[in-house]
Amino acid sequence: MRIDLRIICLFLALAGLGGCVTHTSRDNGLKVPTASDSAENGARIHTELGQRYMAQGDLEGALDKLKIALGFDPNYVPAHTVIAVVYERIGRMPEAEAHYRAALRMQPGKGDLNNNLGAFLCRINRPAEGLPYLYAALADPFYRTPAVAWTNRGICDTELGAPQAAEADFRHALETDPANAYALYHLAQLFYKGNDPLRAEAFLQRLDGLGRPDPDMLHLGYLIELKLGHADLAKGYASRLRTLYPASPQAHSLDLAAQP
Repeated sequence: MRIDLRIICLFLALAGLGGCVTHTSRDNGLKVPTASDSAENGARIHTELGQRYMAQGDLEGALDKLKIALGFDPNYVPAHTVIAVVYERIGRMPEAEAHYRAALRMQPGKGDLNNNLGAFLCRINRPAEGLPYLYAALADPFYRTPAVAWTNRGICDTELGAPQAAEADFRHALETDPANAYALYHLAQLFYKGNDPLRAEAFLQRLDGLGRPDPDMLHLGYLIELKLGHADLAKGYASRLRTLYPASPQAHSLDLAAQP
């Protein structure tokens, strides 16, 4: 499953900003700080404004606000976390990495910050570098969402070609959070690629039962049922994919495959 706004919202929640907001007026309810405000207050308000801009798709505006936040307080950890997410979304990976690392330098034992950096390194194809940070995340006894780090460990281990370790990681994630959609998806994908479509189907059905279908899940369901020879079930996934996400690359790939 791709990194999307749900993951970014999780980053923001872990940074102490309460996740994504959807106010129609981005500055509504926030007093824009002036030079006379305290450094931390100015950084906090501009970080929240940057978060609102990002939630509404204005990444350029978000970046401007977050730079101002860091101008107020260069050591404000949430601003480093959110600006790292913005830089990652616009493809400026060196800047994203620098800010993930800056946040962690200021609070080196924090589970969420270790997870953020470790997951980022896995996403940019540096899983061997990312894994130690994910271990460090799970070593924090006050880390509130260990299932996230277990899932990211599984993704790293998959990238490293260690499917047994990855399976164990994803199962740990599900022990902590049985409704972890990303762990369920990656287990289904792991077993599908490992030529075990029956177990892949079982985890995919659990994921589908959560009622949050996305293009990746529906496409994987189609492939699994096709491999099992369940033509009607495969057509069902394909139909849902085309109906719910007609413009998605996954739906387009089905149309290409159907061409003579």
